[in-house]
Amino acid sequence: MTGITSPYPLEEDRILAEELRPKKLAEFIGQEKIRENLEVFIESARKRKSPLDHTLLSGPPGLGKTTLAYCISKEMNAEIIATSGPVIERPFDLAGILTNLKPMGVLFIDEIHRLPRNVEEYLYSAMENYEIDLLIDKGPGARSVKLKLPPFTLIGATTRAGLITGPLRSRFGINIRIDYYPAQEIKEIIERSAKILQIEIKDKGANEIAGRSRGTPRIANRLLKRVRDFAIVKGDGIIDEKISKYALERLDVDEHGLNELDKKIVETIFHKFHNKPVGIKTLAFAVGEDEGTIEEVYEPFLIREGFIEKTPKGRILTRKAIETFFKQKTLL
Repeated sequence: MTGITSPYPLEEDRILAEELRPKKLAEFIGQEKIRENLEVFIESARKRKSPLDHTLLSGPPGLGKTTLAYCISKEMNAEIIATSGPVIERPFDLAGILTNLKPMGVLFIDEIHRLPRNVEEYLYSAMENYEIDLLIDKGPGARSVKLKLPPFTLIGATTRAGLITGPLRSRFGINIRIDYYPAQEIKEIIERSAKILQIEIKDKGANEIAGRSRGTPRIANRLLKRVRDFAIVKGDGIIDEKISKYALERLDVDEHGLNELDKKIVETIFHKFHNKPVGIKTLAFAVGEDEGTIEEVYEPFLIREGFIEKTPKGRILTRKAIETFFKQKTLL
């Protein structure tokens, strides 16, 4: 059941997105400083009758980067075209998308760090001068065609900001980092979603789900749906503390929000490497998981919760991890 606590979107998340996604910044729960700053930037752009500066949204998956992009387009009264980095394989793919933008429109590119380098280079002039140069044909008959573009805003989203090249990063006027949500804000998101989905939920039931949602709204909404199922079948249809604990235990989500792979990482460092520093490649091989996934998804949460520490030589467990999972009072 590790998939239920994956921050990456599943098919059910796509179905839920339209129903639960906030449409305006005022409906967006959490990230207060980010919201307030965006409101200022958007209001300024409106008064200047200019497109919003190109915006880069970075942070772990499932925290609302796509939702923010749609909220921004709504606040700007702009049409949005959404795509992702891996989909745009050639410069002509990018040109086709850009020429279909309406004036003051928004182009949203998810996973922008995965744009092919030759495509990325065509973005530079598009972002700076609202034009793009395309090379037509090959050999002696080759010629360059300059296409004028309407003023637009590019919103890029990435889970790996470090993979974005310097030239591309420098062309974003607004750079926003979204971090994990505190439990109270996750609880508010759960209560909002429960109301929309017409699920009755008690205060302690919402607290229980929030505490195991890894600070991630996408996971919180997914857990809410599954706990609802247990409440209907094993309870009286109401999500309270008792049914929440029962359901989450059945789903193999512990009180820390850790799933099977989180625990496997911790156990591998402890048992196999005797809590000596271990590099990411070695750790990934030992647990049978892609190293990028460990770096993007599992490691940040384990570090944030104080179970793993990164040292110059590698990853080691903290005293908290050893005392929590192995009932020992001293580090090895």
